[in-house]
Amino acid sequence: METPVFEEFDPASDCDCPGCAYWRRVLPRAQSSPGPRSARCRPAQRVVIVAASAASATLGTGHAVPALAAPYVSPGPGVAAGDEPQTPQGGRAPLYGPGGMPADAQHAVRVPAITRAEIINRAKTWVAAKVPYSMDDYWSDGYRQDCSGFVSMAWRLPDNEWTGSLGTYGIRISKEELQPGDILLFHNPADPEKGSHVVLFGGWTDHTHTSYVAYEETPPSARRQATPYAYWSHSDQYVPYRYKGLAPDTAGATPNSTDTSAARGAATAFPGAASFGPGADNAHVTRLGQLLVARGAARFYSRGPGPRWSDSDQRATRVFQLAQGWTGADADGLPGPRTWNLLVTGKGKDIPAAGTGGAAGTTVSPGVPASHGVAGYPGRGLFRPGAVNKYVTLLGEQLVKKGFGTYYTSGPGPRWSEADRRNVEAFQRSQGWRGGAANGYPGPETWRRLFS
Repeated sequence: METPVFEEFDPASDCDCPGCAYWRRVLPRAQSSPGPRSARCRPAQRVVIVAASAASATLGTGHAVPALAAPYVSPGPGVAAGDEPQTPQGGRAPLYGPGGMPADAQHAVRVPAITRAEIINRAKTWVAAKVPYSMDDYWSDGYRQDCSGFVSMAWRLPDNEWTGSLGTYGIRISKEELQPGDILLFHNPADPEKGSHVVLFGGWTDHTHTSYVAYEETPPSARRQATPYAYWSHSDQYVPYRYKGLAPDTAGATPNSTDTSAARGAATAFPGAASFGPGADNAHVTRLGQLLVARGAARFYSRGPGPRWSDSDQRATRVFQLAQGWTGADADGLPGPRTWNLLVTGKGKDIPAAGTGGAAGTTVSPGVPASHGVAGYPGRGLFRPGAVNKYVTLLGEQLVKKGFGTYYTSGPGPRWSEADRRNVEAFQRSQGWRGGAANGYPGPETWRRLFS
């Protein structure tokens, strides 16, 4: 079968594995690669292999590095619409599993002191390493690779807890009291392996408090993702908890705050041109992205914004510069002092909606969507967890018209859900696409075929 000529996903992948990095250098279009896809990209497994090798070199003959978890198989049509993949978990266990010291039979609660910033930073280490989900394996730090093991690791607990015991380490709080480092816990005592789950709260995504950043261990690997409150499924049964041993952060600030008004009120000094551009990876890039999103650039980000500079940052910056009427070198997508000052002070013109004209009739959506030549396609940033807009409704209604509404139990509606993703995936697979071209997120070719 000949390889399709269309390009369904961004060639500038954010996967950091050696395989993807290599193919990005030698083959800008992944679909044209002569090698088998399985040899090109298995991000979770490649990252784990590298991490395991490093751990082996460090630990020597100490603790064995756990084997890779079995590959995750996407749920079939029998799974209820809107549900995330289930994450069954093991029971309470000592660090490093059965081979470690026996867990305390009396379950004496010891709460080591830890700050919110430390909790979030510990969670980020598993996300960065893409630690694979497993109920049976233990990561090199001794914690079990499931949802409750992840929280036990983030809170630096002395043992691997489970959803039935994590509550004893916390204090129940209200939704309004949630701050980064707290957890949202659902324990199903009737059947702990059905529905029980726990996630780490990373901060609200906006002022409406309807969506938040969740750090969690779930198939296929640890992730950081915008998530509707309280969760994708069993939302009314999640309970917020705050760790009992919480220590004050030395900096006196809440980690991972996504409040753009707070960012604008911070110091306005330009951090320097070296903080931005290809290869940059720092907090200033995150702040830039957050400020741009607040000015209308959300459609340019399929995920994030984050600390690693990407094409999304450059496109969004350029569109903001064009909106000010700047041209040439003044609109190159790299923030200078003038761009930074307008963003942090809230001055200047906002980014117009997709497809509209900027100063002097300049189109302000380079690459999204006009460069794909697909009329009406609003960009990938509008179809992601936490997204709420009219295009999600439009997409869902068209999927139903085409006969791909199997996973909807209600709607479709304006909030992006797992049901939307699965219906899009079903449509993509009906086109004969596989792998990254059938990931459930509508790219320009998906949109063109769906609305043709």
